[in-house]
Amino acid sequence: MKISIRGVRGSIPTTDPETAYYGGNTSCIVVSENDWILLLDGGSGMQRFNLLENTNIKRIDLLLTHLHLDHIQGIGFFNPLFDPSFDIHIWGPSSNTSSLHSRLSRYLSPPLFPVLIRDLPCKLTLHEIENSSFEIGPFNIESRFVIHPSPTVGYRITGEHSVFTYIPDHEPALGSLDFYNKKWISGIDLALSADLLLHDAQYSAQEYRKKVGWGHCSMDDAAKFASLADVKHLLLTHHDPSHTDKQLNELITDLKNRNNYLFNYELAAEGMKIELT
Repeated sequence: MKISIRGVRGSIPTTDPETAYYGGNTSCIVVSENDWILLLDGGSGMQRFNLLENTNIKRIDLLLTHLHLDHIQGIGFFNPLFDPSFDIHIWGPSSNTSSLHSRLSRYLSPPLFPVLIRDLPCKLTLHEIENSSFEIGPFNIESRFVIHPSPTVGYRITGEHSVFTYIPDHEPALGSLDFYNKKWISGIDLALSADLLLHDAQYSAQEYRKKVGWGHCSMDDAAKFASLADVKHLLLTHHDPSHTDKQLNELITDLKNRNNYLFNYELAAEGMKIELT
């Protein structure tokens, strides 16, 4: 399984030179195996997707964790949507109030976007998911609702030889994880023994104290969550738009100085490519 990081910023894109190293595009990950491609979220990093290295690909599956703007703002700039030869499947969490089509149409329609979703020339199929299990090509995929404002899911993707867990917007527990039994922690079943976990780590521990209930995670809690789940490798993502590269480096250095986790953990950066075997 090959994983390419295209967007790691949370909430809103940044273009400041001081955020250039880790990147300013919002959430988008490319997962590929055996000529099948999954896109995880459609943030601004989605516009950087390039099919030239995969010229035989004519089906793409986009798995949305939720429909906050920073996770869908790149969809309207995704070229395969405007190519009638492409078969595009969009998977997203169900809602009790409106359909996935209706919610996506709020963005893909004037005045927010000039092209209506119904006018896209590709072959488009929408799939509503809940606590679901399904297959796409060589991938076995599990989705589970996780703690975050509005219907939000995380994904556990099992390939031929490896497991990748993707939970970019997540508050595993309200307040400290120290007071929770492991089995009651949001999303823990998605992450158990994963080869790679990409997880929300928007705040410092100090920042999180003032933002409990906002649906995001501190770096400390993300690392503790990964430890409880026995993951092999953790990538911290959804970097706060106000955090510069220098601040992010200081935060991860401080975290490592205060902990001795046995697994590898680091900050996710745009352009990273990881192959799980």
